[in-house]
Amino acid sequence: MKVPRPGGPRSDIGRTRVRSSRTPLTLALPALLAIAFLLLPLAGVLARTDWGELGGHLTSPGTSEALKLSLVVSFWSLGLSLVLGVPLAWLLARVPFPGKALVRSLVLLPMVLPPTVGGVALLLAFGRRGLLGPWLEDVFGITLPFHTSGAVVAATFVSMPFLVISLEGAIAGLRQGYEETAASLGASPLRVFATVTLPMVAPGLVAGAALTWARALGEFGATITFAGNLPGTTQTLPLQVYLLLQENPQAATSVSLLLLAIAMAVLVALRGRFTGTPGSARPYPTKPPVDEGSSPANTPEPPAAYEGAPDKEGWSLHAEVTGFDQLVLEAAPGTTIAVVGPNGAGKTTLLRALLGLTPRAHAALHLGDIDVTQLPPHRRSVAWVPQDGALFPHLTALANTAYGPRAHGVPRAEARRAAQDWLDRLAVGHLAHRKPAQLSGGQAGRVALARALAVRPRLLLLDEPLAALDQTTRAQVRHTLRRHLEGFGGVCLIVTHDPVEAVSLADRVLVLDEGRAVQDAPPAEVTRHPRSPWVARMLGRNAWPGTATADGLELADGGGRLVIADPLPAGTEALAIIAPEAVAVHRDRPSGSPRNVWPGTVREITATGSRLRILITSDRAPDVVAEITPQAAAELGLADGASVWTSIKATETTVVRL
Repeated sequence: MKVPRPGGPRSDIGRTRVRSSRTPLTLALPALLAIAFLLLPLAGVLARTDWGELGGHLTSPGTSEALKLSLVVSFWSLGLSLVLGVPLAWLLARVPFPGKALVRSLVLLPMVLPPTVGGVALLLAFGRRGLLGPWLEDVFGITLPFHTSGAVVAATFVSMPFLVISLEGAIAGLRQGYEETAASLGASPLRVFATVTLPMVAPGLVAGAALTWARALGEFGATITFAGNLPGTTQTLPLQVYLLLQENPQAATSVSLLLLAIAMAVLVALRGRFTGTPGSARPYPTKPPVDEGSSPANTPEPPAAYEGAPDKEGWSLHAEVTGFDQLVLEAAPGTTIAVVGPNGAGKTTLLRALLGLTPRAHAALHLGDIDVTQLPPHRRSVAWVPQDGALFPHLTALANTAYGPRAHGVPRAEARRAAQDWLDRLAVGHLAHRKPAQLSGGQAGRVALARALAVRPRLLLLDEPLAALDQTTRAQVRHTLRRHLEGFGGVCLIVTHDPVEAVSLADRVLVLDEGRAVQDAPPAEVTRHPRSPWVARMLGRNAWPGTATADGLELADGGGRLVIADPLPAGTEALAIIAPEAVAVHRDRPSGSPRNVWPGTVREITATGSRLRILITSDRAPDVVAEITPQAAAELGLADGASVWTSIKATETTVVRL
């Protein structure tokens, strides 16, 4: 018997995959022709180069002088492009303004405009008879045409768009959550741009700068039209190639090879950077960086709120929110409010309105006796932890945590000590020198929480801060957070979907639905009498809204009628709440005292501790969840798709007026 070789079947599968993924011939041939079309001119340069005379051609006085001038012009052009183009790229990526499409078209225009036409346009603008030329010459004594500065202007005009477009794409691809979080930590817009935006879009900036420099080095048409072709003044390498073609073709080929080599070196060095996304990087080193990403220069003066702990009286909260969210929110110092509600209820919108970061809602906000409504986010002393943490990927955990204190002007050593203390409190101090890419989701969540707590804000906003933690870690962090909040002199809002967090951390529970406050009460009251179907279901209850009738409750959306023990006045909007353990499950229609009986079908069985939760659907009643023991389920022979009857006693139904 022939024994098949190991991996034989796998090899067959591999061959099948290769055949199925073969490139269609109708696409491969044009692609190969395109490659040949691009390759042949380069091959022509290589084939026609006189390799024996190459050194002499490149070291001749004219070539050396042109090369030196090209380097001067290209680097000056790069510098001007960085000074002017980086702010322009940020403006196009981040700021909405009238005429934005026109401005972007103007940026792209030099890329599609014939270079000689660009040179003519520059001459008509900056020439001695141009729009600005006479003024520049009379006031500043500057004459651009036929001068090296003119060559710089021409090179900048045609090359700067490469930087702007590359950097604009990188900034637009950067999630604004990083910049918004930095602002909530007290960083001014300029500091955010310098310490967060630019470092995170560095690949796009480097790629754009390299392309800009290479384009400036090879500029010909605009330069010769606007600045002329004067040896030692405006005659760069491309212009010299043009002249050498008439006098010494072999030397022109050698200089062309030099420019070709420089261009290829730039492209090879930038391979992979054109499609890189902001923040995507290679594995981070474990050594801490020398700097936290901030410098003492241009540090804003620390606001009074940061100096020491909050006042003994603390910071109360009064907010009148309008827009998508419409509510009035008041809280005494030291109050923790859990914000709950279904997706789209306006929970995150509320937090962003308090931060001043969304046009969807506006908050007239007072913290203590201070009206911060008109203050920018970085001056409100309102810190937040977004859902994903938004840790700065280019900074270590320690530098992330120290970022807020540094933005408030705290000396570096003191900021690092405070940051290490907070990391230690949240049991991630041993990870201080790791970067976010080296942290698990739970570890990153704790670092983000430490970073917000380190700035000692007047108002602390936490958007599901413990969602990424496992149960054990969540309990530990919850304990640490509760201990901190007990001594916190401000107000804390926590968005959560976890009823345990709402009950254990909050003094009040604010229930939102479609931007409106459905309920604002202590956790015990919300637990006993939830006024929202979503909250009741979050607490594990069945919740059916309806309208009271003479003998019960007419359920919404044609859900049938529910008999209740204590009828309400007819027409009253109410919510019927039924505990899962109060729902009885039968295989046959029950007899006896239950007054609410429906047939149904088992759709899902899940284990919850030592009991089973059974989801039962029916065309005569809303979906209902029952909770029974495994033994009872076995006796009933329950399985998905089984036909059953459910019954609910009228006395087991709690009705809450809406």
